[in-house]
Amino acid sequence: MHRSPWRAAAVAALTALAVGGPMARPAVPASLPGGLGPCVPGQCPPAYPPVGNGPLAGRDNAVSIFVGGDFLVRGAAAEAEGRVVTPGSFDMHKSSGGNLYNIGLAGVGSRVPPPDGADWLTTGGSVTVTPGQRLDAERGVVRHAGPATGTIIGRGVEDPGAAQPYAGLREELTAASRCYARGADGRGRPATGTAVNNGSETVFTGDGTSQLQVFTVDFDIAGRTGGQESVRFVSIPDGTTVLVNLVGDARVINTYSGTLTDDNPFNRLRERLLWNIPDATQVELKGTGQFQGSFLIGTPSSGTTVSLPGVNGRFLTTGSLTHTSAATGGGGQEFHSYPFDGDLPDCAVAPPPPATGQVSVVKQDAATHAALPGARFQLWRETSGVPGPQTTGARTDTRVDGPCTTDAGGACRATVEPGTYYWQEVQAPPGYLLPAPGVFGPLVLTPQNAGTGVTVTATDVRQQEPHGSIRLEKQDTRTKRPLQGAVFELWRETNGKPGLQFNGPGADRRVETGCATDPQGRCTFTNVPPGSYYLLETAVPEGYLNPRNPALGPYALTAADAAKGITVKAGNVPGEHGKGKGRKLSRTTRPSHTVSGRRR
Repeated sequence: MHRSPWRAAAVAALTALAVGGPMARPAVPASLPGGLGPCVPGQCPPAYPPVGNGPLAGRDNAVSIFVGGDFLVRGAAAEAEGRVVTPGSFDMHKSSGGNLYNIGLAGVGSRVPPPDGADWLTTGGSVTVTPGQRLDAERGVVRHAGPATGTIIGRGVEDPGAAQPYAGLREELTAASRCYARGADGRGRPATGTAVNNGSETVFTGDGTSQLQVFTVDFDIAGRTGGQESVRFVSIPDGTTVLVNLVGDARVINTYSGTLTDDNPFNRLRERLLWNIPDATQVELKGTGQFQGSFLIGTPSSGTTVSLPGVNGRFLTTGSLTHTSAATGGGGQEFHSYPFDGDLPDCAVAPPPPATGQVSVVKQDAATHAALPGARFQLWRETSGVPGPQTTGARTDTRVDGPCTTDAGGACRATVEPGTYYWQEVQAPPGYLLPAPGVFGPLVLTPQNAGTGVTVTATDVRQQEPHGSIRLEKQDTRTKRPLQGAVFELWRETNGKPGLQFNGPGADRRVETGCATDPQGRCTFTNVPPGSYYLLETAVPEGYLNPRNPALGPYALTAADAAKGITVKAGNVPGEHGKGKGRKLSRTTRPSHTVSGRRR
């Protein structure tokens, strides 16, 4: 079985602890895969304190949270105590509850963070913190294989091999989860106790003697109408391990059980209680409790949403995780780092590496990072022997299947054998420009990372609507000579009524004001988006009469004629009225709120 250096060290330390003395217990084979679960020795506290904000009680360099997919922080979630590892990406985009998310060290928790200078967050993908928010790893390291954007407190280290020490762990956890629920032969693991949901609580009744208390649950832990209920364990001998297998395609826990203080019987089971969810693709943990025990979620395609105020134990999922708050409000949701010290069935045999895996591309808006459906991609496999993607010419790489169109999440996926791949964008989403050259990769799929797959993000720039100009040429109606000093405003038709409405409720929208004709009689409005426009004359040249209708238009500027623009010719009649004053049309003295839309 492949074991990374950190796991080998953890296993050796745990084995040493388990040899001799009254506190000895079965070691590695009866632990979670890779030595996960117990505190990594060095500065482990003799006993973990209840959830609080006291002084640090010790240090623990074990992985407290493992997320096989992506780790998303949403809503008003607040903290993830302990070491966090995800072969996927970490994405923080809170919508409320302040702009901070703590990782590694929690203000309120077990108060047993990782050592200073250790990797507090490790990702095999990117780290994205939305602008205006902060990811606080304090005195730890954020080690990331992909790019990191946004404000990160702590030392960031870009390391392409960041997640390599955890290669294969996702597959080990999946196999262990299935084995805990169904045995090594897949036929089912015998239960030693019963679980009954009576509508207001779920009661787990043990057999009173077994050192491994096993329960099989094929229902949600929630009230009759889906609301909160309590959780209670009875006939569980002291010091025994409790394994709860929640089977089924989707599972919900909605509860108020669990407290901050450890005088609660449920709390006292915490470090030897494992909630194993082997099958579900959708998992939801919600309610108002400080939930106790560790979690193992075994389906790699699963998505788990956690909005409980507190989850106290290790949290290991082979799928994706969304840490958020309840839709009804409230915030401050936290993971608290507590060890799992239970003795589990021997499921230590590692599964063979998968023969295939997924290569994916996620299409996003370059400015907003919103997912873009409707882009078409072609997948290519590196076979030409020429470095880089070869999509044309005599020596092209190998085309894989037909084009793929990105889904509502902006993703295209293909299940393929290990190798080197490129995604080529052949058609941009509607309203976007096709990038050049538009080839993204390489994506290197190996037997080691096939379980998690490999992903690349591709961005497109929105196609800008062409802008144009509207130029006015003013002249004397009799002599045709250019007239300087006529002043115009540009108005856009916006209210859907014929003609220009330039004041009062429901008026059209004024775009620009104060453009005066030059000695050549010209006045130009530039950078005008397509639309329907009026030119309103607000002051005539010196020695000329005001026109009876001061509005010209409407004029339609289209995308087709934006490049050459629109030229409007207009004249003024000389006259004594206003001579020497350049009479200006006052907003308060205009004869009507509406002037004709007749085109000149």
